[in-house]
Amino acid sequence: MNVQPLLDALGLQKNAARALADDLRGQITELQGRLREAETHLEHLAITQKTVTALTALTDRLPAVPPDLPEHPGHPRILGVFNDATGPLRARDVCEALDHELLPKNIEGTRAKLKRLVRLSILTEVDVASLTRKQ
Repeated sequence: MNVQPLLDALGLQKNAARALADDLRGQITELQGRLREAETHLEHLAITQKTVTALTALTDRLPAVPPDLPEHPGHPRILGVFNDATGPLRARDVCEALDHELLPKNIEGTRAKLKRLVRLSILTEVDVASLTRKQ
């Protein structure tokens, strides 16, 4: 019996199996590298999440900083009226509280100051021309 063809076939299969094993080892090495990168990224995300959570807790304990008021002597007095108010106010109400004459020019000037405080997010408009202090 001639065994050489059988040995040749076994040799070919052995070479093919060796090539497959080498290819799989290369893929394993590549996958291990990618796994290390993914695990490192995961660790960085966990650290970032922990840092952001700690910063959020810290900022929740800080006192709220009121926005800077534009330099106008009437703004602190207007805000004082809103601090004492129990509900929304109109420009006319603010003029009365400040003891201004209820003339159109005074009411319109006060309305302009109120609108500026709304744009600065210090006051908020409840409905048309009714304003309240922003919480």
